[in-house]
Amino acid sequence: MSLHLPTTRQLQYFLALEEHEHFGRAAEASNVSQSAFSVAIQELEAALNVQLVDRTSRQVTITSVGREIADQARLCLRDLGDLVEIARGRQGPLTGPLRLGIIPTIAPFVLPRLMPAIRKRFAGLRPFLTEDLTLNLHQQLMDGGLDLILIALPYELRNVETEVLFRDRFRLAARADTRLVDPGKFRLNRLNAESVLLLRDGHCLRDHAIDACRLRSADSINRFAATSLLTLIEMVDADLGVTFLPEMAEGSAMLKATKVRTWPLSDKNYREIALAWRRGSARADDFRALGDLITSLHQRSG
Repeated sequence: MSLHLPTTRQLQYFLALEEHEHFGRAAEASNVSQSAFSVAIQELEAALNVQLVDRTSRQVTITSVGREIADQARLCLRDLGDLVEIARGRQGPLTGPLRLGIIPTIAPFVLPRLMPAIRKRFAGLRPFLTEDLTLNLHQQLMDGGLDLILIALPYELRNVETEVLFRDRFRLAARADTRLVDPGKFRLNRLNAESVLLLRDGHCLRDHAIDACRLRSADSINRFAATSLLTLIEMVDADLGVTFLPEMAEGSAMLKATKVRTWPLSDKNYREIALAWRRGSARADDFRALGDLITSLHQRSG
């Protein structure tokens, strides 16, 4: 008895449907017509001889067996991706598509230099970028949706290899004419109540700043947390508080249009910038080569 195996496209469509829980939106995300998308899902159900989706006029619900199959489909597609990686490794270093995840507190400072350098040095590489929080990027990496992530450490990651690229020191950031602190004489343990502005929970920069800058007193941290780095800088520019920015932000476009200035802290106040990929990836040497490029660009800008 011959098996009717599902196609990779059918599995990809089904995972899109699981994510969006709507045929129209899932078809749009998959760049295919809704009718062709629906046929592919029906053919997948027929091949597996199970009902993957409960359909109503307004709603799509993935069945319990559909959830199990979706989990297995992610693993299958990830393994196929690894197969392609092995073949690509025989074609030359850093060629073809590369799905790179990067956190929002690194992206605006690294990408403006990194992307032109990639085009110049690795002309055959086609990077596709995803910006998200570390937790989400790690999940996408393990699911096979990403090949590589550029993140800040320390952060607990399982089943990955990491390559630390450089230390990114923290600097005090305040409006140039602020009266909240004396930048030349301030002490981290003597900050006024609620004078420190940080990103909201979920951004590792918040945790790194609290830990690296030893903000032991919660009273100094403002209860209002910014939702993005741009918002945080705008709040500091309005002199609503001070913050701690990574050294890589120095001279960036985000600061040039403001009156925010930065001052150095101790060399002990830093985070580590690192690349991470799935353990055992056939492209590990490629990823390390890309890491060398990122490190060299950082050294030149320093």
